[in-house]
Amino acid sequence: MKQGLHDLTGAGLPWGAARPTTPRVPPQPRPSEPAAAPRERAVGATGARGEHTHSETPIRVPRAAVQRSSVRGQILDALRTALVTGELEPGEVYSAPVLGERFGVSATPVREAMQQLALEGAVEVVPNRGFRVVRRGARELAELAEVRALLEVPVLLRLARTVPPVRWAELLPLAEDTVRAAGSGCPAVYAESDRAFHRAVLSLAGNEQLVGIAEDLHRRSQWPLVGTQARRGRTALLADATEHLALLDALASGQLEEASRLVGEHFGAGR
Repeated sequence: MKQGLHDLTGAGLPWGAARPTTPRVPPQPRPSEPAAAPRERAVGATGARGEHTHSETPIRVPRAAVQRSSVRGQILDALRTALVTGELEPGEVYSAPVLGERFGVSATPVREAMQQLALEGAVEVVPNRGFRVVRRGARELAELAEVRALLEVPVLLRLARTVPPVRWAELLPLAEDTVRAAGSGCPAVYAESDRAFHRAVLSLAGNEQLVGIAEDLHRRSQWPLVGTQARRGRTALLADATEHLALLDALASGQLEEASRLVGEHFGAGR
């Protein structure tokens, strides 16, 4: 007799609403404020007062560069969240200094984060003004869903024939996380949880390039549409999340035909 997913784990589905989290960005010096000079540390220096031997060359490591990289990453995460929730509205132009004021940082990390979003196709550069959020339509969303299906479905069906049931059972907590995130009704919270689940599934293939490309496509598919379809409601998010549970159960119990059907429906809805 084949085992179901819950038979392997002995756990039921915990239910509860996840509290949406807001990325926190540490305060940075305003452009008008004089920033402290970057401190440097001599690596390999010996002796008192920074003295070193003739055979050793001190290496100066600026600490500020590491800190700025961290801030840029936090700003990028915050902007991606604002894209998913629709706080950054399609068609609107945003300047780096204004956004920097909102986050309490200088314009530099915001501009660098926006340039990354431009590479991802989320915004476009408007000379001397800032960055315009790209308008997206239903056709683009359908095209992204089709590409994701062409990339992920064959891999998942191959994994269904080779991955042992216990490995699928190990992904149950991530699938349950998506249900809790969907229950919060916050699209940004659900988007992050949804990507984590799909990333874990594809990671079983052992192909890092596949995981990276698929996640980029997945992230793009989560940006809201223009107009009335701009946001998916709680009901739609819950329907999407519960499909994760059904899929894992079919995979863990060896129901390949059912898994194939569920995979097709999941990507057919453009999720």
